[in-house]
Amino acid sequence: MNAVAESIPPSLASARHRLSVADFQKMAETGILNENDRIELIDGILVDMAPIGSRHASIVDCLVEALILAAEGKVLVRAQGPLEIPRHSEPMPDLLLLKPRPDRYRRALPLPADVLLAVEVADSATVRDRDIKIPLYGKHGIPEAWLVDVGRRTVTVYTEPSALGYHSAREISEGQVSPACLPRAEVKISFLFG
Repeated sequence: MNAVAESIPPSLASARHRLSVADFQKMAETGILNENDRIELIDGILVDMAPIGSRHASIVDCLVEALILAAEGKVLVRAQGPLEIPRHSEPMPDLLLLKPRPDRYRRALPLPADVLLAVEVADSATVRDRDIKIPLYGKHGIPEAWLVDVGRRTVTVYTEPSALGYHSAREISEGQVSPACLPRAEVKISFLFG
């Protein structure tokens, strides 16, 4: 059982309804949810996203700047866009590096097989990002994920995806970090945290 499901009181566990991605998208199409709602679908459960503060936004901007400069058309850099993980999750990573596609994902959301790197910037939701979202990415075969921990001023690089999440995690607190798919993109830790 995952941490989201474990937070539901036992008396309600058998009475809950697990939403599908199709249900979630239909809620948006019919106006139940709108683009201003900061909600993700994680393992069939609607989860409120924390508001984006200035430090969080600045770090995402720094990552986008550094990675776009190195991308040179080899990958698509997407900030704060949804990722469809069939059948019960549609998280909103802070940043994705995606395989290029002629339609630039206009016709459909990216799937895990399209993702080269998923990044979560954790300010107030560190535990949820680390214990729920990062393992979700690993379980669905995303080759690399980063957890940028604003409070600790670290980047944890997760690799070797498996059915349990990721086998490898390496925390970086100084120097630089580069995605495996763009080794020339050297993101300095000092640049991220100022």
